[in-house]
Amino acid sequence: MSKYVDGFVLVVPKDKKEEYKKMAEEGRDSWMRNGALQYFECSANDLSQQDDGTNKTRSFNDMAEAKDGEDVWFSFIVFKSKEHRDEVNKKVMEEMEAAYDENSSFAMPFEMSRMAYGGFETIVEG
Repeated sequence: MSKYVDGFVLVVPKDKKEEYKKMAEEGRDSWMRNGALQYFECSANDLSQQDDGTNKTRSFNDMAEAKDGEDVWFSFIVFKSKEHRDEVNKKVMEEMEAAYDENSSFAMPFEMSRMAYGGFETIVEG
């Protein structure tokens, strides 16, 4: 049976990196505790685009519309299946709702409106 992956691309202001890392570590702990197989938070360090005139691709910086002072992050969580993802995410969301009620002072260290998210069925695995 192939695995299922939730993937994210987001932009984090450089001065909010430590805040984001702390949030990501808490997220990792929750997803892993609730059954995710793997959890990755990856900060870009090589987004140079080699263009010899034939390259028709876009860089992550371009795609995410990252500005000076911002870093692109690529993050993903691995699950057994889409059904497993749904079960795990339900538990994680319940934990988050209990931890961060409407009176919480927690603020996201990035703009949610600039995050891209999707669920992906694994087709080829190595």
